Amino acid sequence: MLIADKENKKTEPSGVLLGRDILCFSHDWTGDPLSKTHLMRVLSKNNRILWVNAIANRMPTTSTKDLSRIYKKLKSFAEPIKEVEPNIFVMNPLAIPTYGNEMVRTFNQKFLISQVKRSMKKLGFKKPLNMVFNPAAGLLAGKLGESELIYYCVDEYTAFTGVAAGLKEIEEDLFRKSDLVIVSAEKLFESKKDFNPNTYIIRHGTDWRHFRKSLDPETTIPDEIANLPKPIIGFHGLLADWVDFELLKKTAGHFKNGSVVLIGKITVDAEKKIKILDGVSNIHFLGRKPYSELPNYCKGFDVALNPFEINELTLAANPLKVREYLAAGLQVVSTDIPEVRILENCLIGENQDDFIAKIEFVLNNPKPKEEISDGIRHESWDAKIEELRDIMSKSEKVKR
Repeated sequence: MLIADKENKKTEPSGVLLGRDILCFSHDWTGDPLSKTHLMRVLSKNNRILWVNAIANRMPTTSTKDLSRIYKKLKSFAEPIKEVEPNIFVMNPLAIPTYGNEMVRTFNQKFLISQVKRSMKKLGFKKPLNMVFNPAAGLLAGKLGESELIYYCVDEYTAFTGVAAGLKEIEEDLFRKSDLVIVSAEKLFESKKDFNPNTYIIRHGTDWRHFRKSLDPETTIPDEIANLPKPIIGFHGLLADWVDFELLKKTAGHFKNGSVVLIGKITVDAEKKIKILDGVSNIHFLGRKPYSELPNYCKGFDVALNPFEINELTLAANPLKVREYLAAGLQVVSTDIPEVRILENCLIGENQDDFIAKIEFVLNNPKPKEEISDGIRHESWDAKIEELRDIMSKSEKVKR
């Protein structure tokens, strides 16, 4: 297995990834901060970033949420490039969200290339490094005058519900033509390494200082959970169709004198499945909260959950929320996700009853929060960028 060093003790960045123009194809900038957001924020200290908002990976439905998103996409397309943070410039692309039809695919490719090149020209980007986090951007990869191409794959994208036709072929081609492929999980490495011999693992980091605020005496617990019956069993993240809502219902039933708190947006694909929780009085849906406030909510949790269903998508996942929980000093109970199993202070429930038993164990055997948080301190996003720099400095296919 090709894997970057877990520990990186450098205090100053190496000569790689300094003073570069970087293209980043990712999710929408206004979404919750994900691994891509954190990585680009580190890189923006020494480089310029053109962040290209989401090119659709799945077919939209006729739901109100999807129609609203389409409207926003059409409206934002006319907006100029905006510098959202120092050295991070955001553009809004437009494409037809299907790739199975050759004619549509060709149109998308030409239309998207012209949009991105126009933005590059405005910013004076020449021979940029192209870092692709969105497989749909494989349509453009290698056609933008870039000097290097890196595919940073953090999910089994073709296993998502409603994935657009043709995406599998686009992604496989992207794997093959990339100078480097970075994946975030062991299972992704095993399934992708045969596409490209220059494939490496860099596991996710965490915004440790941000979530460590949960342990500060001056950090207050929000009123909407401060007076809920304890224990407070918490979750923050996307409430998507890969969450095991049946398990959450069973957990709430077992801890009927306590509270199950769910923080996050409910996706279109999960709307039917989540109805199983209707009428469960001790489950509290708090909606999406600002990233800045998550440490406050974590402070009110007695234990944190990662209740994923077990399937092709989740087995290849590296849940970012788990490291965030740990940075906040919380013990975690998760279903059997391989990338969670390797972390300290995470207990694995091998079935529903065992999951609940593990929650009971954590509640009855609390560990010092500072000790839990300190255990994840070295997994910073700065350290992950140093791992990437180290890989690039040794690679024969990437220019130094």
